[in-house]
Amino acid sequence: MADHDDIRDVTILGAGFAGLCMAAALKRSGRDSFVVLERRQSIGGTWRDNTYPGCACDIPSLLYSFSFASGFPWSRAYPLQGEIWAYQKRCVAEFELEPHLRFGSDAESARFDEARALWQVQCRDGRRFLSRFLVLGMGGLNRPSIPDLPGAKTFRGPTFHSSRWDHDADLAGKRIAVIGTGASAIQIVPELAKSAKHLTVFQRTPAWIVAKQDRALTAAEVASLGQRPIKRRLKRWLIYWRQEFLAFGFTLFPMLMKGAERAALKAMHAVIASPELRERLTPHYPMGCKRILISSDFYPALVRTNVELEASPVAAIDATGVVTAQGRHVDVDAIVFATGFKSIELLGDTQVFGRDGVSLKDVWQERAVAHLGIVVHGFPNLFLLVGPNTGLGHNSIVFMIEAQVNFVMKALAKVERNKARSIEVKSDCQQRFARFLERRLARTVWSSGCKSWYLDARGQNFALWPGFSAEYWLRTRWLPGRRFTLLS
Repeated sequence: MADHDDIRDVTILGAGFAGLCMAAALKRSGRDSFVVLERRQSIGGTWRDNTYPGCACDIPSLLYSFSFASGFPWSRAYPLQGEIWAYQKRCVAEFELEPHLRFGSDAESARFDEARALWQVQCRDGRRFLSRFLVLGMGGLNRPSIPDLPGAKTFRGPTFHSSRWDHDADLAGKRIAVIGTGASAIQIVPELAKSAKHLTVFQRTPAWIVAKQDRALTAAEVASLGQRPIKRRLKRWLIYWRQEFLAFGFTLFPMLMKGAERAALKAMHAVIASPELRERLTPHYPMGCKRILISSDFYPALVRTNVELEASPVAAIDATGVVTAQGRHVDVDAIVFATGFKSIELLGDTQVFGRDGVSLKDVWQERAVAHLGIVVHGFPNLFLLVGPNTGLGHNSIVFMIEAQVNFVMKALAKVERNKARSIEVKSDCQQRFARFLERRLARTVWSSGCKSWYLDARGQNFALWPGFSAEYWLRTRWLPGRRFTLLS
């Protein structure tokens, strides 16, 4: 039977960590009536897209993996991009998800049919998918953000975003510009510096950088963690609570970050001898206000004789190079934009319409709010993974995804037990949660005055959970009936 004729229980958008976690949970519960729509031709999400030199995760391997998957496929304390992507493929095989994947399925719109209590997903290639429940797991770090700089189209050499790396471009022995000094740039710069004739790093705002305690694991460690699930689980939880402790400084006592600031500056000064370069690299905002970066090789790369840091903003690009706001022209042969993503566009270019044809983008015009970042009033049987205010600055997003998926599974079970057609969070419940977020966010380090990708155009933090991930886990353990409407 063709896809467009089937009515499934669940349609999942996205085959990154979130979508795969949801699919695996359905499989593990004995549910087979679901489909995973992926607009690209393979699974992986951000770990499929980002293949730049040095690409790796800044969360330890044991935390950046599913708690329910078997084995230990990691070779390092912090996983590399290739290993993460291979791990995702391994999970597809382990939980037999391949038959449920539909590649090249770019969802143009999703509409809730109130009469039938069904979600209809329309893809750009004409395919249509019908299901009782819709789970959005597209993620926010997959749409490159490239500044609209005058003259950019006139540049004669290769130019590309870090998440769309041009592996055909031979950059060895070339003069390269890397625009940006965020999480991707600090991994790219040390790798390009090894073979570039000259590398100019264009920095808009300095970042707080702490050392990455990474190392290769021994064969004995890998074998032990792979063959002893109890030991693996114990070590995972020890690392989890070590990371969780950092939330005290982010959300409760921002002054605790002062000690970490002093340690970070001491580490930077140990590598950077030049007072002028130190000043350029020293942030003038509280640690944690922007994303804290983790690297042990970025500062050493900056002191190489073939590398320079340019702190003047980029004003334009011409045929042969980059022009700064101070009028300096830097001749380069290639330009790499390490300028992040359009993270504020939570739904990407997919239109989602709930009851009465109301658009979710319109509902979120003032502020993106969902109860627990998962459910939205006016959108029955719709669930968000990695929705608004569920990101973390201190721990693993995979942990948050598992908590959200557990919530979705409980919602599905609640509908089944009550023989209902739909489940929807009540408006007053969602409003109380929004007020809770506002109170909590006001006291966090992220509200201390700096600009970051955590904030929307109005300066509201739409991205991060203002507390401990353990608290979020507890809040997603149950669905009180008084907070939801069940329709039969």
